[in-house]
Amino acid sequence: MSSFYSKSVKDTVELGNKLGSKLSKGKVVAYFGPMGMGKTAFTHGLAEGLGIDEKNVSSPTFALVHEYKGKENKLYHFDMYRISTWDDLYSTGYFDYLDAEEILAVEWSENIENALPEDCIKVIFSPGENENERNIEIIGVDLL
Repeated sequence: MSSFYSKSVKDTVELGNKLGSKLSKGKVVAYFGPMGMGKTAFTHGLAEGLGIDEKNVSSPTFALVHEYKGKENKLYHFDMYRISTWDDLYSTGYFDYLDAEEILAVEWSENIENALPEDCIKVIFSPGENENERNIEIIGVDLL
């Protein structure tokens, strides 16, 4: 487990970038933590680290999944906030995306924890001391 303290959105994006540069195809990055903790900013950095030039990374709250394409990688960004049953989860196409062997970033993973791959990378966000600061723990890959 690696622990980081983000003092700004910029720090959070940079940490996502660092993780993205280490990912291989087929990895699932599972986000845990309350609303407003920087999960979408982290995903923006993750996309950059994967070589995806996407300026409009946004929360897929209403679309459930956004797809970002680079020359070598695809990133599927899920929002599982409204998922509460297995039928809900199946309706997102999540399992089909897992089979595609691309990279998945999954917000609100606590809602689908039993459906996450055992080897997923967990990113846990929690509030820091000040309004824009965050504690970010990464489990499943060493970034230090």
